[in-house]
Amino acid sequence: MQHSTFLNLKGLLKNTQLGGTEDQNLMVPDERRVLTPKKTVLDEAKKAAVLALFYPNKNGETCLALTLRPNYSGTHSSQVSFPGGKREINDKNLEETALRETFEEIGIEPTEIETIREITEVYIPPSNFLVTPFIGIAKNKLDFIKNHEVEKMIEVPLKHLLDDSFLAIDTKKTFYAKNVEIPYFNFDNQMVWGATAMIISEIKELIKRL
Repeated sequence: MQHSTFLNLKGLLKNTQLGGTEDQNLMVPDERRVLTPKKTVLDEAKKAAVLALFYPNKNGETCLALTLRPNYSGTHSSQVSFPGGKREINDKNLEETALRETFEEIGIEPTEIETIREITEVYIPPSNFLVTPFIGIAKNKLDFIKNHEVEKMIEVPLKHLLDDSFLAIDTKKTFYAKNVEIPYFNFDNQMVWGATAMIISEIKELIKRL
């Protein structure tokens, strides 16, 4: 899709009803769907925010920015994610968290981004984070400057995000079982799964309803 066309959809993106956990669960193994966290767990979880940033590539086509984390001794090592992170004490709200982290990780100024809306939060049990995603749009082509938290940028054309041929299933060990069939997106030969895939799934279904 040409970005000029996508920009005309901003009003619908803001106002179309979200699919919530129903759309997220399209990318969740059956075994995990029954693991609904208690309210007390969510209340006590660490708060974080991420940004699903849409922007035009060099050909003027709408793309989604994802990042590949480097290999490190942590829960989410070498995983694909959105730019974002933990809320800091000086952040006014979670939207500011998402924009600040996006600038720190991939060098995009908040002034270049229009935040469209907040979407459904996702709880990540292994790291005990409750993540609030935001959809943002940049009008113009971006020059990414990644920091040490980003191994590389992954540019996902919107047409690939909406194409079911980029869906796949693999068997992995997770925090709740040894052999689980995991649905994932195959973008740039990377396995995009877990919370990131859940967020993408809600966005995908939202755009399909526009």
